[in-house]
Amino acid sequence: MSYENGVPKISEVRRISKQSRRIYRGYKEIYSVKKGLGLAVYSTSAGILTDREARQKKAGGELLFEMW
Repeated sequence: MSYENGVPKISEVRRISKQSRRIYRGYKEIYSVKKGLGLAVYSTSAGILTDREARQKKAGGELLFEMW
């Protein structure tokens, strides 16, 4: 894990889609995590993308996890 001044850069990771419950979002439903300070990872037809990349490419898909 990467640290900055003794504090971890990643404080929390939350898994969203699970085997029993899949979460899909269209590109219009993709919002930033923690007002842009976090990151969401999507599995799309264009590959594995972050929330920003998915919005730019207008590719929706399965929300895998969020981290901040």
